[in-house]
Amino acid sequence: MNSTSMNYAKFNAVSEQSPMRATRWKSGKRILVTAVASTLLVISVICLSVGIAGRFKKEKNEDDDRQIGHIKNWKSVPKVVQDACSSTLYPELCVSSVSSFPGLSDRAGPIEIVHVVLSVSIAAVEKANALARIMWTRPGLSHRKRGALQDCLELFDETLDELYETVSNLKNGSCMSAPEKVNDLETLLSAAITNQYTCLDSSARSNLRQELQGGLMSISHLVSNSLAIVKNIATRASNVTVNSIHNRRLLSDDQGSEFMAMESDGFPSWMSAKERSLLQSSRDNIMPNAVVAKDGSGHHTSIGDAVNAAPQKSRTRYVIHIKAGIYWENVEVNKKKTHLMFIGDGIGATVVAGNRNVKDGYTTYRSATVAVNGNGFIARDITFENTAGAAKHQAVALRVGSDFSAFYRCSFQGYQDTLYVHSLRQFYRECNVYGTVDFIFGNAAVVLQNCNLFARKPLANQQIVYTAQGRQDPNENTGISIQNCQVIAASDLIPVKRSFPAYLGRPWRQYSRTVFMQSYLGDLIQPAGWLEWNGNFALNTLYYGEFMNRGPGAGVANRVRWPGYRAIRSSNEAKQFTVSQFIKGDSWLPSTGVKYVSGFT
Repeated sequence: MNSTSMNYAKFNAVSEQSPMRATRWKSGKRILVTAVASTLLVISVICLSVGIAGRFKKEKNEDDDRQIGHIKNWKSVPKVVQDACSSTLYPELCVSSVSSFPGLSDRAGPIEIVHVVLSVSIAAVEKANALARIMWTRPGLSHRKRGALQDCLELFDETLDELYETVSNLKNGSCMSAPEKVNDLETLLSAAITNQYTCLDSSARSNLRQELQGGLMSISHLVSNSLAIVKNIATRASNVTVNSIHNRRLLSDDQGSEFMAMESDGFPSWMSAKERSLLQSSRDNIMPNAVVAKDGSGHHTSIGDAVNAAPQKSRTRYVIHIKAGIYWENVEVNKKKTHLMFIGDGIGATVVAGNRNVKDGYTTYRSATVAVNGNGFIARDITFENTAGAAKHQAVALRVGSDFSAFYRCSFQGYQDTLYVHSLRQFYRECNVYGTVDFIFGNAAVVLQNCNLFARKPLANQQIVYTAQGRQDPNENTGISIQNCQVIAASDLIPVKRSFPAYLGRPWRQYSRTVFMQSYLGDLIQPAGWLEWNGNFALNTLYYGEFMNRGPGAGVANRVRWPGYRAIRSSNEAKQFTVSQFIKGDSWLPSTGVKYVSGFT
């Protein structure tokens, strides 16, 4: 099934086939757009994007956009445009959005072309956002429809932030020769693509998808082109500067970008020494900025109140100590609440619980008990739980769209879709994850290290699936890496585990990417290891790998024979999915204080 015909919402395909799954122009960011183009240029972009979005509403086969042969007079296209657009998945769209762009100099280079495509993308997001706002004003909107539109409006806002930040970063052309900076760009653009498909997921059950799909696909294809051009520029830059960067590979290998980097003490590199100490120190040695206690002995009695009182856009760590107790609330850490840290009194002692779920009218995105979008978020010693139960199907305990986020000694408890690793770079260490179907899913670049992944007893006739990774574009630097974890049955499943086949993962999107390495795989794992999503969908394009696993379920002799599956033999190939390389953890995890291993455990 190709991406134009598949339903983008997650389905409970292993059981009943039931469906799963405020934007504004900021003055500072307007300056960025002005720096890229004149007012006339921006107006032209908007006009051009309207035409592009209209074309996609005709639901033409997207494969046409991928074939250079369909472009009339390709030889007449300027050479620099040819070079840039030939590397994209949608060259026809690339050429039409660049060649027809008034004011583009004949001497324009690839960076200027990326700016143009990004400007067109921004205009397309604004157009889709305006449509969603008009739809929001319709009288009599159902709870489900209003929830879907709320998701989309939030995601459009996230997308604009990510595109503007990309534009800002590209102002420094030398960033294309620095691997960490390239990883930043790829991360932002990958998240922007993910947002559009999440909006489609949310609208799938509310009869809004038909109205939104044209604009959403236009945005995702434009951003995809930007991502492809960025990777192409980076690859060329790496070839020129390979010696000056000590032969460190850029994120352009055959299997896509590398994941994340780790220090020798087991924490990613983007965590400073101070933040590592916050994660490893005794709670008694940490002075919190705020205390939450149900008995009134702290500053707040609810977590939500503490989050709301925290500073916005903080550049320093703001610590919230959540004392022991069960907090029945849905908590949202919005993107303005940066560098927050939750410290609980231990797994099972501090519990945040909710029961939102898809069956009761929530979108999967909105069902999360705790949702985190503010960058630099850290949590330790807390249980995040969705109590809706298996019969309610999709019900998220934690959703994370926070870049440079880390979770240490936490527990995530649910059934279907427990842990939603939505987007950006994330790290989990010594955590427990409980679930049944697709219970670790999303499209972040994420490493789970030294964690316990517990399969629970599902509904009758269901199959257990640990992961459902959502990489839609081959150039996205996303995926799920599971390293040195225990992949086993929870206590309620152990007596009946022979009745429920269990699999490591299934491909939610076309380029789904998941790796299990150096982990213990219990005897509940089927010999085939992996499960189809729908027939032959994605079996040629996915990347599923296993490396140096152990345990009764780790044998690979009878694994699936899909073209995209591999029993990894090369340590160099497996190294791509370590903390140091896959999520560039060595550059940010040290500041969080979370213990991690940079390379192989």
